[in-house]
Amino acid sequence: MLESFDFVVASVHGRFKLGREAQTERIIRAVTNPYTTILGHMTGRQLLRRPGYEVDIERVLTACAEHGVAVEINANPWRLDLDWRWHRTAVRLGCMMSINPDAHSTREIDLTHRGVEMARKGGVPKERVLNCLSKDDFATYLEKRRARRLGKVAASRRSVIHPCPQGPAHPKRTASRSSRGNTLSGPAPTWN
Repeated sequence: MLESFDFVVASVHGRFKLGREAQTERIIRAVTNPYTTILGHMTGRQLLRRPGYEVDIERVLTACAEHGVAVEINANPWRLDLDWRWHRTAVRLGCMMSINPDAHSTREIDLTHRGVEMARKGGVPKERVLNCLSKDDFATYLEKRRARRLGKVAASRRSVIHPCPQGPAHPKRTASRSSRGNTLSGPAPTWN
């Protein structure tokens, strides 16, 4: 079913009290899923409401960079997650970012400006923000993601040895790792 979507945002919405290692592994499993395009509100924090869950942020950012998954800068004033103090690390590791309002109504779409402010504060260059891409560049980005995903799925299917000639009842998926290069081509979009 996930293959039918143009992009998929993976976010934690439960089991906040898992230990650091278990929560980190859980998130990395989502990031390594070839259908995941964006990792949403990485730490799950809600400012003045609840702290984020325990997670090894650098390991998750590394996995996002390796698997070409963009990291959300959640612009909702109750979240502002990923915290701007981690943005330079994300950029250094090679992550793309996506500024999203976490809007639950059309009135909240304007919250995006808070995410832009946090991205600027965190030193994220416009070339690393999905929202700054032109329509054509965004379509190209999604096509490259799709091609990469198809390559991963095909490779994982080839790497499984099936004891039954008809194939497995539940195919095993393995994630291949590769260094993440620049997925954008052409001139950089403007950052106004």
